[in-house]
Amino acid sequence: MFALHFVKGMHPELFQENEWDAFTGLIVGDMVRKTDPQQSSREQVPSWIDQERLGAVAMFKNTFPALCQALCLGDSDLWLSFSRSSSCEQEFPPSIAKKVSLFQQVLVVQAIRPDRLQSAMAFFASQALGMRELSPPPLNLRRLFRETLETEPVLIIISPGADPSQELLELAGETAGREGYHEVAMGQGQADIAVQTLRECARSGDWLCLKNLHLVTAWLPLLEKELNVLQPKAGFRLWLTAEVHPKFTPILLQSSLKITYEAPPGLKKNLMRTYESWSPEQISKGGLLPRAQSLFCLAWFHAVCQERRNYIPQGWTKFYEFSLSDLRAGFEIIDRLFDGAKEIQWEFVHGLLENAIYGGRIDSLSDLRILRSYLQQFFSSRLISGPQGRGKKGLAFPSQMSLPNSCSILDYRSVIENLPEDDRPGFFGLPANIERSSQRIVSTQVISQLRILSRSVAAGSKFDREIWSNGLSPVLNLWKKLNQGSSLIHQKVAPPSESQGSPVLSFVVLEQFNAVRLVQSIHQSLAALSKVIRGTSLLTAEVQKLATALLNQECPLGWQSKWEGPEDPMQYLRAVMACALAIQSWVERAERQSLLSDTLDLSELFHPDTFLNALRQETARAMGCSMDSLKFVASWKSRIADAKLQVKIGGLKLEGCSFDGKRLSENQHDSPSVSAVPACHIAWVPQSASGCYTPEECISLPVYTSAERVRVVTNIDVPCGGSPDQWIQCGAALFLKQQ
Repeated sequence: MFALHFVKGMHPELFQENEWDAFTGLIVGDMVRKTDPQQSSREQVPSWIDQERLGAVAMFKNTFPALCQALCLGDSDLWLSFSRSSSCEQEFPPSIAKKVSLFQQVLVVQAIRPDRLQSAMAFFASQALGMRELSPPPLNLRRLFRETLETEPVLIIISPGADPSQELLELAGETAGREGYHEVAMGQGQADIAVQTLRECARSGDWLCLKNLHLVTAWLPLLEKELNVLQPKAGFRLWLTAEVHPKFTPILLQSSLKITYEAPPGLKKNLMRTYESWSPEQISKGGLLPRAQSLFCLAWFHAVCQERRNYIPQGWTKFYEFSLSDLRAGFEIIDRLFDGAKEIQWEFVHGLLENAIYGGRIDSLSDLRILRSYLQQFFSSRLISGPQGRGKKGLAFPSQMSLPNSCSILDYRSVIENLPEDDRPGFFGLPANIERSSQRIVSTQVISQLRILSRSVAAGSKFDREIWSNGLSPVLNLWKKLNQGSSLIHQKVAPPSESQGSPVLSFVVLEQFNAVRLVQSIHQSLAALSKVIRGTSLLTAEVQKLATALLNQECPLGWQSKWEGPEDPMQYLRAVMACALAIQSWVERAERQSLLSDTLDLSELFHPDTFLNALRQETARAMGCSMDSLKFVASWKSRIADAKLQVKIGGLKLEGCSFDGKRLSENQHDSPSVSAVPACHIAWVPQSASGCYTPEECISLPVYTSAERVRVVTNIDVPCGGSPDQWIQCGAALFLKQQ
């Protein structure tokens, strides 16, 4: 993000008119109308381009007609290797690459292959800045030591879970001698000890490390005073470590040499850190092989939990603070487990790690399911040679790696050293094409950060007609375009009366009423804003609030309180209009009583979960039973036999694996990150009715409103064939079609 921002400021000549604004989503191209997107955009988009990129490519063509001509996209032979390549940003057809600029190549990747956009952006930025790569070399304390002085403290800013003390200890051993290195972990009652040790080390020329200063920010002014009067001997060094903290004293910051220390990423480095913090005696205690193996499983499990955070939202749905304290607590449990026990109680380990330690941080059911799956895989008699030996077959370690039959720490370290430097998705049970999904997610985040960086600092604070006019015109223009040819702004809709009859019809009418009301309230707020910019109306507090949010690229709270949609205002307005227009046809079909016999797309609703509940209510009425006595079932093969009412749902997307309607299958390296699935029948049936699948042959997958995996609509059973663990760990999930 910083590199691109830097290139934009340093080399404006690399970008032609409108290119940067189109890249960051500030230019509003004409989207194809939702009524017949397939037909009209298919005519103008070549067949080698993926179905789901139609809208983006059509928009690209409208914004850059001349560039599109130069690209010759119609020539599929020319673009064949680009369309299939796993590094397409470097596989541009040579004849085309000569004609278009480096940044135009980024725009093409953004429109056609967003699964490689992160690499394309990095490639462009490093070329433009003349650097080999953007990531800095890993921090080396030995190199850093040459820049340090005895009079200047070295402040190491750490991220949670990263601890440089092991590396410092080794460096001290080579330079000042181990006995010349002292460390004090700051916390309650350590202040006097710290001051005492500081004075002694300065006198004798030893090293001192004061750890975790963020825990004692109130004491830091005293430390500053102490440093001002110190007259240290030449060999003295003061190392300080702290996490980022808003109350950290600026004077100490200014007078220190500052470096950031983050734990290097990757499973191998993570395991190395763990095995450097454990001693040979801790591993070989009691000479128990299952104990040593269990500790290796714990280290692997801990590393997988931490490194899986690099694949949000498919690895975990959000970032969880798994830290060193979790690993220590896990170590204690395993230590006690083998203390004189004859039979190993694995349920005890599962329970504590799931409910108290690691699982205590998790608040999503699908994430908890992943954690449970790992616990059963790594802590079981199938994997670890207990009294019963290793006769049973189950999910072993990934990549055919086997556990050492040894109690020596050296054997475990050599297994770790033989791991590849780069993480393989298989280590986590993730699909081979996870890279494609994570590139999309990361590049989306980078672009939204760039949009925020490009806004004017003073924009929202006070009214400046020119800044407001420039900053807000994209949103106002988009709203104007979206409403062309639609009568929603002036539509009169009466609030629905109580006696609508069926619950489904009541829901649809209410949904329409709310949609029109939302469109009209957005219109009023934007019209008021437009009048203030034109100077025909006075600035009110409401308009000020709205403008500040929009200038900051945030969706106004007033809108979100009526419907929780996308965070980005432009996407929010598109989604609102798409749903508001689609809901009209739901009302017409519901009034003709043909709604439930059509294939429905739940992404056209503002509240798809409420629709499913209305269907449940209507089923209960039709069957004369209570709603609680019904359960939700899905069938992908045929209609549901026991259902009084059923609905066919289309337009669902699947991430994490592929599905042909019969069973799930693994994604290959070059599979698309998201694939369409066949339509399925859903219904509410009596609890006593047998489902369409036995519990053994299916897995229940969450259905989210969007690929960000924030809101769950429902869970649907999908036939999987074989162990559900594989599909749980690969982060399989369904979501409604994106607008």
